[in-house]
Amino acid sequence: MYKRSAVLGLILMAEVMVFHLLTSFSAGQVLWCERPFRTDTIQRLQRIAFGSCAHQKKQEYILAEIARLRPDLMIYLGDNIYGDSKNIRVLREKYGVLSCKDEFRKLLEATHVIATWDDHDYGQDDAGSEYPLKKESKDLFLEFWNEPKNSDRYQHDGIYTSYYYGDTAHRVQVILLDLRWFRSPLIGRDYHYQINNDSLAIMVGAEQWAWLRQELQKPARVRIIGSSTQFCTDHNGWETWSNFPREQQRMFDLIRETRAEGVVFISGDVHYAELSVRRVPGLYPIYDMTASGLTQVELMASHNLYRIGSPINTRNFGMIDIDWSKSDPELLIRGFDFAAKERIVHTVRLSELKFRAN
Repeated sequence: MYKRSAVLGLILMAEVMVFHLLTSFSAGQVLWCERPFRTDTIQRLQRIAFGSCAHQKKQEYILAEIARLRPDLMIYLGDNIYGDSKNIRVLREKYGVLSCKDEFRKLLEATHVIATWDDHDYGQDDAGSEYPLKKESKDLFLEFWNEPKNSDRYQHDGIYTSYYYGDTAHRVQVILLDLRWFRSPLIGRDYHYQINNDSLAIMVGAEQWAWLRQELQKPARVRIIGSSTQFCTDHNGWETWSNFPREQQRMFDLIRETRAEGVVFISGDVHYAELSVRRVPGLYPIYDMTASGLTQVELMASHNLYRIGSPINTRNFGMIDIDWSKSDPELLIRGFDFAAKERIVHTVRLSELKFRAN
């Protein structure tokens, strides 16, 4: 035990030294290490890993476990650093710490990586539209994640976007939402947030809703919607879609109205993993696999009427495998703990994510 503690102490000292080296760079700029993002094309998307809530000053050995499982794609769902500052230089410094992590850079070499943000990398705990530096934070986000200069993300407010993988028979659409830029301030405080039934309360915003409607009408067999906060849970006082029930219902309605099939949500934020399912009239079952966090841990999961099985209260990540070889393709939804041990396993046939004929 003593030897292990000593080793952990040396690791922590090394992390602090790296942080101070980055923050003391005196030329008016902040050093970022090279980030080897993959630029080759994914021909057929079969394995998608995802996670959230990674503090830049903590070791992320779990990234090596993700890389070992050889996903085709890794999705960062927010709180990718803990920036929490109204000083853009501080945010840049903290991105710099992440950029120099060996495990992060090896993950970039091993698989394709895309990202959205949540509150801590947006810039302020639980912040929404009121955060004063959101434009500057957006510019920094796009720079760090190596967003192509022709990306639609530069053309509109917020960072929502979509990706398409595979041919027509194997088309996977990945939609990454922005649940910060437009969102109305929360009601309540200290993680005891109240339900906001005001008809003017905003979670997604009119511009993003209009875009999402168009996206859900485009052809795809599987649609993975990345939501930085949990979508399918009931109200529990924390940040979830259920704080804005009108917006949550609007999402259900939009899926039904557009007849968008194959929708599965993935989410983060809460520092534990769980699988939830909602069964709403007129819809097929809507699943939400939460994976959180890569470094952060909440030892007690909040109540959730829609949870399937048990939560994972350790460092964790999620994964969805698509088995295209079957006549009725299957989605294997899994949650892994810090040792890459399966703790949540659930299989859904693609035919289950379709509207029933009238």
